[in-house]
Amino acid sequence: MIYAFDTYYYEDYANTVCIAFENWMSEKEVEVFTEQTPVSSEYESGAFYKRELPCILSLLNKIVLKKGDVIIVDGYVTLDNDGKIGLGGHLYKALDEQYAIVGIAKNGFATPDSQRRDVHRGESKTPLYLTAKGIDVDEVQEMLKQMHGEYRIPTLLKKLDQLSRS
Repeated sequence: MIYAFDTYYYEDYANTVCIAFENWMSEKEVEVFTEQTPVSSEYESGAFYKRELPCILSLLNKIVLKKGDVIIVDGYVTLDNDGKIGLGGHLYKALDEQYAIVGIAKNGFATPDSQRRDVHRGESKTPLYLTAKGIDVDEVQEMLKQMHGEYRIPTLLKKLDQLSRS
């Protein structure tokens, strides 16, 4: 199973949504999980994970993960070649490195990272930025290209974004 997470912040709470789907080519989700939590910290430049990680971990308490499951976050897993990690890297550590974590970001990150892949989908000139831990990033790159939808953002990830904002 693949579990994709996104969080949208309102003035005094965060709306975290997870869409579960069977495989990379799935057109529809199997289940949707949602949770609203009080915002626990202000946005801190360079430490985005401090705000979003608690939201994801809280929602994960409602989900029974199994060996081989993959988790997708909206953001980065790795940030550079020196070992700096993003939200997905912190999630990977918080889950004792037991589950593959895939980061799919919409905005580029300046520092060089040999584990980051640019993924062009559809006819978009703008790539998605892919990073991962616990799974081969090149394998995931091919899967991301094949996800349902003909545009830059795969169908289920677009739906996830819309659900987190509603």
